[in-house]
Amino acid sequence: MNTVSLTDNPYLIELLTPSQASKDLDRALARFRERYLKILASGSVISIPDNPLGNLHFTALEILLHLELPVEAEQLLVHMNSFHRRADLDESLAGYRDLGVKYLLCVSGDGGSRLPRLEPADLGSAAKTVTAVELLEYIASRVPGFRLGAAYNHYEPPEHEREKLKQKIAAGAGFFITQPVTAGTGSLAPLFSTGLSVILGAWMSDNIELLYQCLGTHEQAPSSAYGGEANLRSLHAQYPHQSFYLSLLSFARDWNALLPRLKRAPEARS
Repeated sequence: MNTVSLTDNPYLIELLTPSQASKDLDRALARFRERYLKILASGSVISIPDNPLGNLHFTALEILLHLELPVEAEQLLVHMNSFHRRADLDESLAGYRDLGVKYLLCVSGDGGSRLPRLEPADLGSAAKTVTAVELLEYIASRVPGFRLGAAYNHYEPPEHEREKLKQKIAAGAGFFITQPVTAGTGSLAPLFSTGLSVILGAWMSDNIELLYQCLGTHEQAPSSAYGGEANLRSLHAQYPHQSFYLSLLSFARDWNALLPRLKRAPEARS
């Protein structure tokens, strides 16, 4: 089997682990397993967020172990954020290493009163708060061997985001995933100029207002003018050689028609 590097794979598909508040956990686990294996069999990358939007979910490590799912190193990206206890962070990193996970995306993350947050002293840092930069530095120095990535937010003021970009690269980020790209969003030139691998976010839901709520921003385009599939077609035309990170992709759709660069891999092992 010819393996495509994660950062060269045309598509990274977001897959959430079950919520800890799930009313039917068995059903949620079965759905996760089915979707995980579908992405794997498609040849795409499975991207698993860490407590998305500050909601308490089971960790990728817990679900992978419980369901005894296969781990293909070049087809799995696990997110790590700052809303953990130090002991839990260390345990997760060791567990992912033992499973053969290769790629981690380090983000500050969203949280609330229910989620503990790392303190700078936990990581031996002099920073005021733990951000993606401190996570990158800690993981790179304490658990070498992972390939580390970070996020790029072109909705932020350009000077601010360019400075964060420099800090993330210095801390160990070797690839970047952007926030969803739509017509009229900010410039990606500073990111492309780094020469590092860039994966463009694509918001697959037609509900653009939900994206704005997640980002805490608001673009001028009305929600009625946006379509997730149309936007992806536009991105394919504008960026023919880039990889795409697909958020809220429908698992009921015919992916072969929607994702023209899809190359099916041999059937996934169960």
